[in-house]
Amino acid sequence: MPPTPAESMRNTIILSPYISKTLGCKAYLKLENLHPCHSFKYRGISHFVKWAKEQHGPSTHAIIASGGNAGLAAACSANILRVTCTVYLPQGAAQSTIDLLRAQNAEVVVIGRFYAEALQAAKEAAASDVHAVVVPAYEHELLWEGHSSMIDEIASQLKKKPDAIFCSVGGGGMLGGILAGCKNNGWDDVLVATMETGGSDCFHYSMALNQMPEAEAKARLPDNVSAVQDEETGVMLAHMHSFSSKASGSLGASQPAARVVKMALERAGQVKTCSLPDALAIQTCARFADEHKILVELACAATLAPAFKAPLFNDLVQPHAGQAPEDRTVVFIVCGGFKISLAELEGYRKDTAAEVAAGGVWDILSDQGKVITVEK
Repeated sequence: MPPTPAESMRNTIILSPYISKTLGCKAYLKLENLHPCHSFKYRGISHFVKWAKEQHGPSTHAIIASGGNAGLAAACSANILRVTCTVYLPQGAAQSTIDLLRAQNAEVVVIGRFYAEALQAAKEAAASDVHAVVVPAYEHELLWEGHSSMIDEIASQLKKKPDAIFCSVGGGGMLGGILAGCKNNGWDDVLVATMETGGSDCFHYSMALNQMPEAEAKARLPDNVSAVQDEETGVMLAHMHSFSSKASGSLGASQPAARVVKMALERAGQVKTCSLPDALAIQTCARFADEHKILVELACAATLAPAFKAPLFNDLVQPHAGQAPEDRTVVFIVCGGFKISLAELEGYRKDTAAEVAAGGVWDILSDQGKVITVEK
């Protein structure tokens, strides 16, 4: 019998000697890539599917529209919990993705030219099935509750409060869990640094819209991004009409979860944002694979960029009064993801080789219009 979600949930945290030496602090890696679906999403989505089964019984039918990590997490969760799962994908979905989903006994329906059409088909199918539930990808309190367990684990594993937690952010599901978990563990004063890639950075611009003078924030929006106000929360959101980042397959949310943005704005401790170039994420992905023998998606590599760029890290995590720099303790959430291979990484490296070889600096967008530069 396969392990239950709870049994296969707990993941290790390790001290990285490489990163600790580079940064001059104690740097830990929370290995969320070790879940059955290769990403942190297993926490929240298995929690949601388990709740759905408790509500609807063994005839529960989990339906999701996703060709990414959320879809695989739903398929894995349903397989372990022994309920039916159907994943809707738009035309053009990679055969490797379809094979992964079917390996988890999920039914795969390829329909529609775009994601929106696949999502509409999923909703229509759920409406006609009394046992069906639509599994959310990132915007639901049960997901955040499930994801928050990673902070519970970190608290029990570290036995101390870290100075900062680094994570990537797309729609905000993982961030919602991190903020909820910090609150539950009395860590509201812990810095949370969120990392995105330019062209898939709706959270960065959403925070700016709420923290900067409105006219100035709107003037900084790229041409493909517009400002919208969420009626329920009243917060301003950056809505992306297209994506240009190679990491958009995982980070490419049109806009972040409004309630997560509100949580971040109202939090007692700081939530910092950074938007960095794809080439830096690619460089980080390759270096992390070389040093730690772990292959991660570009979305996850974005989280790790400060681990290999000390000036960026030191700008984000400054020692407290009276604290020696080497006494800082930080955690990088290695969120994982299945959308990467050796061949893809090599292709990315070739695409950016000329840019890196040219030397110079990369500009990283941070809070309040601040720009942090790092050497290539």
